[in-house]
Formats: sequence, C-alpha cells, structure tokens
Amino acid sequence: MKIRLLTFCVIFIGMTTLTFAQEEGEVQNDSISQVEQAEREAKEIRKQIEAAEREAKEAEKAAKAAKKEQKRADKAAKRIEKLNDKISAIRKTLDRDEKKVSKISNKMEVDKIKGKLSPNDITKIEKKLSKLKSSIAKNQEKLLKIERKL
Repeated sequence: MKIRLLTFCVIFIGMTTLTFAQEEGEVQNDSISQVEQAEREAKEIRKQIEAAEREAKEAEKAAKAAKKEQKRADKAAKRIEKLNDKISAIRKTLDRDEKKVSKISNKMEVDKIKGKLSPNDITKIEKKLSKLKSSIAKNQEKLLKIERKL
C-alpha cells in the first residue's frame, strides 16, 4: 500500500507540475505574442506618422509655390500699373506740347502779318518751336516703347 500511495503521489505531483509547466509556457507565448503585436502596431503607427509628415511637407511646398505665384502676379500688376501711369503722363505732356506749338505758331503768324516781329524774334520763336517739336518726337518714341512693353 505504501508503494501504491508513493506511486500515486509521484504521478499526482508529476501531473500537477506538467500542468503548471504548460500554463507557464502559455503565459510566455501570450506575452511574446503581445510583444509582437505591440511591435506591429508600433510599425503601423510609424508608417501613419511618416505618411502624415509627407502630406504636411507636400502641403507646405504647395503653399510656398502659391505664395511665389501670388508675388509674381503682384509684381506684374504693379509693373503694368506703373507703365500705364507713364503712358498717361507722356500723353499729357504730348498734348500740352502740341497745344503750345499750335499756340506759338498761330501767334507768330498773326504777329508776322501785323509786322510786330523782327527777324531775331522770328528765329527765336522758330528755335523754340523746333525744340518743342523734337521733344514731341522723343515723347512719341517713348510712348511707343512703353506701349510695346505692355
């Protein structure tokens, strides 16, 4: 009977240790699988973060490009505005000079007829008229150049 009891105890102890060993193996397997799963999740999160960073960089590049394009458009608009201002100023000058030329030449003709002008006065007036006409020609050339730029 002692042998039977001893055998039974040995078998019972062996069985309990085997079941505990199996449980410990399962706990280790569970912890290993949890670690692997956590690593996989971490990799997925890293990929998502990298994708978000790439998208942010692309959006930043697009914003910079839009800013540059806006600056270029603003510069072009300012340039056109300046050219239009120059054109209007030159046209005013041309109109004023042409009125002067017609006024001076009419006055000279009237004074010639009346006999109020000496030959020196006539040469002075003609010099003045030629200067005005040359400035009109120069201004017309400037106007053409500026209009070509537009």
